[in-house]
Amino acid sequence: MAILYDRVALIGLGLIGSSIALALRKNPVCGSVTGFAATPGTRETARELDFCDHVAETVNEAVEDADLVVLCTPVGVMGALTREMAPVLKPGATLSEVGSVKVAVIREVAPHVPDGVTFIPAHPIAGTELSGPRAGFAELFEDRWCLFTPLEGTCEQAVEKLRQFWLGLGARVDTMEPARHDLVLAVTSHVPHLIAYTMVGVADDLRRVSNTEVVEYSAAGFRDFTRIAASDPTMWRDVFVNNSEATLEILGRFTEELFDLQRAIRLGDGDQLHRYFTRTRAIRRGIIEAGQDTGLPDFGRKQSSEG
Repeated sequence: MAILYDRVALIGLGLIGSSIALALRKNPVCGSVTGFAATPGTRETARELDFCDHVAETVNEAVEDADLVVLCTPVGVMGALTREMAPVLKPGATLSEVGSVKVAVIREVAPHVPDGVTFIPAHPIAGTELSGPRAGFAELFEDRWCLFTPLEGTCEQAVEKLRQFWLGLGARVDTMEPARHDLVLAVTSHVPHLIAYTMVGVADDLRRVSNTEVVEYSAAGFRDFTRIAASDPTMWRDVFVNNSEATLEILGRFTEELFDLQRAIRLGDGDQLHRYFTRTRAIRRGIIEAGQDTGLPDFGRKQSSEG
């Protein structure tokens, strides 16, 4: 496989950063990988796991002479990091990131990108509820989408080169307008996470009343909520703060749908409930047919009879 970038710098070595590094070991589309994490303990763990060729002590050391810099941090700090590293970014380099919010990230990062450096926002739609450098694995991006939201006038050659980079890691690549990206992700990721956090919070309140029953008798649906709600709190705090407009819009629509379902349940309108559940069931089939999840019963769990 051809070398696309001589040197790649990964800023942030959690789940996504460590997975990129491990995927680059498996699919060598760059010459070397330098990593940086703000926390000394994370840097030491990265050195122990040895998924980077070099772990830098400062962000400027990490990005100096890098041909591709990828911000793999919570979106709330990307602007400040770009401002800090701007003086040492290499002319001709590409700066990218992996945040699940785009309008706010572009607003905060773009003003600090120096002339001669190409900024290409990107979002690999891949992850787990785990975080930290030990959570990464090389196959995380395989057959998952990475969405680009390039700014108007971005060098097409730089975009194509970054596209080949993500294809080399096993991802699919598509392009989307930033505001559209944020609305779509509010539907597919952000609001579902918020609902999961809320439901687990409700269950926690109930657990205080009913002692241990909520935990001991958790069915598959609630366990899925707890898995989602175990995601990195810093990352998700920044997502909701920085994508508030789209999140609130989708929450408003969700509330309207919920009120309709409440009314159907109150009136005993089984026909409406059946029509609604039939329509939503088709969405699940579409996700499986698109290759974005498994069709195994109960997501492959041993027991598939729980409700």
